[in-house]
Amino acid sequence: MTEYVIIGDGISGSSAAETLREEDPESSITVITDEGEALYNRILIKEHAKGKLPEAPISIHEEDWYAERDIELSLNTHVTGVDTDEKVVHTHEGDEIGYDKLLIATGGTPTQLPVDDSDAEGIHHFWTFQDARKIRESAEAAEKGVIVGAGLLGIDFAAVCGAQGVEGKYLMRGDRWWRYALSSEGAEIMHEGMREVGVEPVFDSGVDRFETDDGQVVAAIDPDGERHECDFAGVAIGLTFNTEYLGDIDLEQDNGIVVDQYMQTNLEDVYAAGDITRFYDVLLGEQAQNGSWGSAKEQGRIAGVNMAADDEAEEFEWVSSYSITHFDFPFLSFGHPTLGDDHAERKYSDTEWRRIAFKDGKVVGGVLIGDLAPQSKLKQLMREQRDVADQKEVLLEETVDLDDLAPPQEQ
Repeated sequence: MTEYVIIGDGISGSSAAETLREEDPESSITVITDEGEALYNRILIKEHAKGKLPEAPISIHEEDWYAERDIELSLNTHVTGVDTDEKVVHTHEGDEIGYDKLLIATGGTPTQLPVDDSDAEGIHHFWTFQDARKIRESAEAAEKGVIVGAGLLGIDFAAVCGAQGVEGKYLMRGDRWWRYALSSEGAEIMHEGMREVGVEPVFDSGVDRFETDDGQVVAAIDPDGERHECDFAGVAIGLTFNTEYLGDIDLEQDNGIVVDQYMQTNLEDVYAAGDITRFYDVLLGEQAQNGSWGSAKEQGRIAGVNMAADDEAEEFEWVSSYSITHFDFPFLSFGHPTLGDDHAERKYSDTEWRRIAFKDGKVVGGVLIGDLAPQSKLKQLMREQRDVADQKEVLLEETVDLDDLAPPQEQ
């Protein structure tokens, strides 16, 4: 009987466990997590923090889900070390859990601002269900907020401030939100969305330090010395990957755990999946990272298939997407919108904008604001890896019709 151990019960770890049980019904499966509750929907926790959703719909798996599938779930369990020679996982309680194949799916922890008093009361990071509960409670009592981190996670804090009636200042280091994927024209639509919910973008700013009173945050001071009063602060400046428990094992890492398209690491019988991976993207032709829920779930499934197989059974091939529904208009990014050597963009109205990124003539990602209808066709082009960069006009038409593209052989 094969023994599988999975460290992490996020969507990738849970997806792998479910797949392993289907692929290898007689095996032993153990899932270890340091959290106190089983799998929940990380996408919906922001709706809970906004005060829009009770707790019940956020839970995905109750503990009996694991028992019904004969999967051992260890909650509140911290892994203290992994011995890949002896194939043993060590826990904080002194237990030794043996494995034949191991999956690392521990994701990351929000990075703390490296400034004074960044751990004060009222300063929050957004990652776990417990974080969301604290954010909701804090925001409901707050009057003024400060947000740091001009990316896809930071904007959730802007939405929380808007929904909870907190007067917010969104401090951004550059001249616009998510400047690596959006031009000024596209970003300004997002800025207007923020302003409409009561959050003011502040550009070329940031936090030099926080001011506190009896342990509670009362202000953020920017690098120019300007003081922004706040009794609530949200920080989203990226993730620090949870790998410290792995110690000095000879695992290849490069701002994440390096895996191939089968989710296998450089160590035999050790796999990784989810946010923590730097995976080989078969569409891009190079190592890449992606933090989306769908990508993590599919990586977990692929890892499970390949762990159960005797050979490399299935490759990870995925076009990810990430949507934001906080404003009166929708927002969606897909693929790798910050990469590429060429791009095309167009504004269609005050709330409609499109940008497509290309690499070596092929679509590698993009951003859609307002009108999300073209997403399926653009993703299709990305999967097909068609050379279309010389036909940008067709892709920027309000209604994209792939039949208008020149057939591949005529290009």
